[in-house]
Amino acid sequence: MKSNLIMKHFFLFAAALLISVNAFNGCKNYTAEEKQYIDGIEKQRLEKNEEYKSSPASPFNQEPKVHFEPLKYYDVDPAFVFKSKLTEYIPKDTITIFGTKGEARSVVKSGYLQFTTHGKTFRMNVYEGVSKSGQKYHSLWFTDKTTNNETYGVGRYLDFELEPDPEFVYTIDFNLAYNPYCAYSPRYSCAIPSKEDYLDLAVEAGEKKFHE
Repeated sequence: MKSNLIMKHFFLFAAALLISVNAFNGCKNYTAEEKQYIDGIEKQRLEKNEEYKSSPASPFNQEPKVHFEPLKYYDVDPAFVFKSKLTEYIPKDTITIFGTKGEARSVVKSGYLQFTTHGKTFRMNVYEGVSKSGQKYHSLWFTDKTTNNETYGVGRYLDFELEPDPEFVYTIDFNLAYNPYCAYSPRYSCAIPSKEDYLDLAVEAGEKKFHE
């Protein structure tokens, strides 16, 4: 009787383990190209951790210094990579946004990218600004359903490099979404995404909150 009970528990455990393994394998059923992409992103993340830990220019190594810990990320997910052409705004409006320390900043709404997922089409503005050193830059920033929960409460950024070809197809890769420096240290101020930059979607990709 006791032996039968043990065997019953064993088979139940084995069945549960098999279901768990199959579910895990289903999540990891990537193509060779996708696996190569995932490995590349994970390598970038390791390199960024080393840079943020060791570089004198790191936000963690400025005054006031912040204790470094490895940055936190969602698992790399190829489903959060999209393609889009840039639609330019005509005319291009200069708008005022604010930094996290309350300062006003002027930026140009240069255009927008679009992507479709979960049966909905989303738009992301491309902003053009000028850095303190006088360098022109372009950037995407956004908030989403994870903001202030699993991800940084101000929002996250994506780098953007403008191409001269109007037919160029850009990549929107949310696995590369990162926190601005103000997410780590009070020394910095960063642009606050507007209500227009909210994505009604849980972007479970890229960097998570650093401070809990």
